[in-house]
Amino acid sequence: MIEVDNTLPYRNPNLTITERVDDLLGRMTLEDKAAVMFQPILGFGDFDGPGLFGLPSPRVLLDRRINHFNVLQAPSARELAEWQNAVQDEARKTPLGIPVSFSTDPRHSFSDNPATSFLAGPFSQWPEMLGFGAINDEALVERFADTIRREYLAVGIRTALHPQVDIATEPRWARASTTFGSNAEIVGNLGAAYVRGLQGKEIGPESVSAMAKHFPGGGPQKDGEDPHFSYGREQVYPGNNFEYHLEPFKKLIAAGVSQMMPYYGMPVGTEYEEVGFNFNKKIIQDLLRDELGFEGIVCTDWGVVSRQFWGVEDLTIDERMIKSIEAGVDQFGGETEPSLLINLVKSGKIQESRVDQSVRRLLTEKFKLGLFENPYVDASQADSKVGGAVARREGIEAQAHAQTLLKNNPGIAQLPLSTSLKVYAERMDREVLEKWVTVVDTPEEADVAVLRLVAPWETRGKPGELQNFFHAGSLDFHDEELAHIKQIAGIVPTVVDVYLDRPAIVEPFVGDIESLIVNFGASDEAFVKILFGELEPLGNLPFELPSSMDAVLANKSDVPDDTVNPTFAVRHGLRYENWTPASCPNLAPRATNEAAKGRWDLERSQIGEILEDPESSAIISKYIPELVGNPMISMAKQLSLNAILGMAASNVAAEKIEALKAELKDLK
Repeated sequence: MIEVDNTLPYRNPNLTITERVDDLLGRMTLEDKAAVMFQPILGFGDFDGPGLFGLPSPRVLLDRRINHFNVLQAPSARELAEWQNAVQDEARKTPLGIPVSFSTDPRHSFSDNPATSFLAGPFSQWPEMLGFGAINDEALVERFADTIRREYLAVGIRTALHPQVDIATEPRWARASTTFGSNAEIVGNLGAAYVRGLQGKEIGPESVSAMAKHFPGGGPQKDGEDPHFSYGREQVYPGNNFEYHLEPFKKLIAAGVSQMMPYYGMPVGTEYEEVGFNFNKKIIQDLLRDELGFEGIVCTDWGVVSRQFWGVEDLTIDERMIKSIEAGVDQFGGETEPSLLINLVKSGKIQESRVDQSVRRLLTEKFKLGLFENPYVDASQADSKVGGAVARREGIEAQAHAQTLLKNNPGIAQLPLSTSLKVYAERMDREVLEKWVTVVDTPEEADVAVLRLVAPWETRGKPGELQNFFHAGSLDFHDEELAHIKQIAGIVPTVVDVYLDRPAIVEPFVGDIESLIVNFGASDEAFVKILFGELEPLGNLPFELPSSMDAVLANKSDVPDDTVNPTFAVRHGLRYENWTPASCPNLAPRATNEAAKGRWDLERSQIGEILEDPESSAIISKYIPELVGNPMISMAKQLSLNAILGMAASNVAAEKIEALKAELKDLK
């Protein structure tokens, strides 16, 4: 631990925060002030190693006096805590010793998509936010957010780049999974509960600051495409429903949310300037601050000055920074060059007094969080405080309860299933299933088939690129998958479970199967608790399931649940009749020929483990070299190989994928 001079007034905890901020601000150079207004991504583990995605090394960023960082990787909790303590040591070596504020995107969901919700790693795993929207229990959400708070504090994370209180009005939008659904009242109520769980009644030393996103509401995306990419930059309001998307933010402001993040998108066909929200003065200053009364920090979405500057493409990078600051922004997420702002102030294009306004807000939060008194965490306790048994049990139970039963015909495949059946299953861990029931190898041998599916999407970009992780496009299942479902259902009574990160069109096969259930991030362990009745499904659909893509194309993107004749309406959800909890019989697993087993289960083995095996990595490199060493893949290590290959399917020849799988299957 590096010692600091505690005789300086801003180090005196007996002074008011206003007095401490005044003292510190008066001691700061322009370079110090500018650095506070930047929050880039910080690599992990090596101060002098290359940064993620081609960004500067941690050493370079710290030398620029930057003291807000977004952390992505999460090895063990202890390693993360030790790394962040080491970074605080480096920050204390600077002349003013301003402590670092660490932030993170969501980490606590059982998810198939690392692009918008980084995989949980050591943290407890709960359903995605849609699952909480399905349950619609404010007390549960507040307990969940309190768990996040305690686990973040244990590793030194003090700002959550969430909750996401956008409203999922456009069925095709790729980021629906991290919303609470399509109902503004539910989204607002659950979002406010989330803020209370993270922050408490007010920001203090035991708080995690919440950064709500994405003001004034993502969701009404043209054609459902996402504004991370130029082809998805337009937000449209054909139903004249702009105000509906503001409702959750009003409730979060009333709950005391500390920070706001505007979205990349640009409004089209409204009273507002058609530029990205991060450059839009009428949105940030006039609407958010003056009309809605928000007094906290406004941080841009990541990279809006250097990469995703929609509607201001004709401006220089200096002009984009000026426009964003004039709009009311306090901090630049994902940007790494404070020198840009320094030069703008020195040239008189931005007044230093305007910089002081933003720096005051940012420093005030650091003082409220107690970072000047104690920026360190006890790394020796991190592993015991993160992902503990109680939190993991509660997470699995929430995953289970969020599952939503849509169809449940009487008969042998009616849920919950009997444990005396012979079951054929796909996309399930056999060892988990065999604790409950006899598992057979073919549909013909089975009494019931259980198929776990994933909502369909159309791939974007090349394997390993960011856009490849965004599940966008058509909601129709592919013809081959539909034919397979129908084939199985024609042989044996069939239960289908679909993971929904956005709506899926189930109309073509719902009449062929006996039972249909959907989940919003549920492990096999959570799923079997519902399948056999240890727990009861408590979910109701957080959005409707359209009956066809024609209906989706005709819907108004800003209006919730707007498709004609949906197969299942929003809030639909069945319950088990006369349900009493079942107990797992813990059956002995069927004997297997260990010598015949392959090295990898392509449906279950994690891509990180496979790539760490030299022989397996060489096989992948031979067929899809761009997956090896890819930074996005490095953050998706817990996904299965088949999940990764599914994202690559439209860009890699089927013959290559099948050959790759065959070689990996042959490894013993």
